[in-house]
Amino acid sequence: MKHILFFILFFTAATVSAQTEFSTKFKSIPAPKFGAKPKKMPDPAMPDLNDPAAPTSEIPSIKTPNVYDNNKLTTKSKFQVGEEKSKFTMSTETDFANPGDRYVAKMEKDVDKALKDAGLREGRGTLVKHNISLGDFRTKSKYFTVKLRDFGAIDGDLVKVSNNDRVIQDQIFLNANFKDIRIDLADGFNKLDFEALNIGTLGGNTAEIQVFDDKGQLVTNDYWDNLAAGFKASIVVTKE
Repeated sequence: MKHILFFILFFTAATVSAQTEFSTKFKSIPAPKFGAKPKKMPDPAMPDLNDPAAPTSEIPSIKTPNVYDNNKLTTKSKFQVGEEKSKFTMSTETDFANPGDRYVAKMEKDVDKALKDAGLREGRGTLVKHNISLGDFRTKSKYFTVKLRDFGAIDGDLVKVSNNDRVIQDQIFLNANFKDIRIDLADGFNKLDFEALNIGTLGGNTAEIQVFDDKGQLVTNDYWDNLAAGFKASIVVTKE
């Protein structure tokens, strides 16, 4: 029994001594004190706004909306200074018309003129209603060879050929190929007349004429354009 009581007392004394020792030797560690706040490191992905060398292209601009620029917020006043421009127009164009259509008519007119100048098309332009001269010539040839053709579109032009009012050919149909007519020359004065018997279906009488002497030398190459029916184109030849 004594042994048990001794053991209990010894254990109790040892426990109290240990608690006293640990309580006197334990010291709390205070938290460290910083003199300044830690410096925040810059994000390399974001440019520094205070750096003048920083790129500005990646910084989105922020624009404050202006309510005065919004036309939907304000209604149009019926009172205004001056008069509103009239919307009335004589143009037949609509909002759905092709803007290039206005130039088509002018382009077609220019093309027609170019084709007429090139002898590829005729038109009902102003008819020549007077006799025209194709020149005066002197020659020693016994005869002339005259070649005629329609230099425009083939539209039924007819021509009568005469010399000093003597009919050589009463009717020649002009086409794309030259037609030859031999005209014997009288001594002295000769007047070769080429009379337009009609006008073609596309315009006035149009003809190209080539004249050669008896040696095959070209004397003249000429034409008449848009000649009215009943009028003449003439060449005066003096045979020496």
